[in-house]
Amino acid sequence: MVAVVAAGRTVFDSVLQDPAAFAPYATDLIRAECLLYAPDRAYERITGEEWDRDTRYFYESCSNTEGWAD
Repeated sequence: MVAVVAAGRTVFDSVLQDPAAFAPYATDLIRAECLLYAPDRAYERITGEEWDRDTRYFYESCSNTEGWAD
């Protein structure tokens, strides 16, 4: 999904409308960890303050066992 986000709003919207449009991006190996911090940067840019937030689950820890496939 990162590749779809990195491709821009038009591509993102097209995938939402037609999931088959995701196929060309399914094997894309773009490393885009920086996108994880986009909300933090946007908040700081808009408010001038750091976004002091904690998340329920750490994305690297596998702590969300309810989200695991059976």
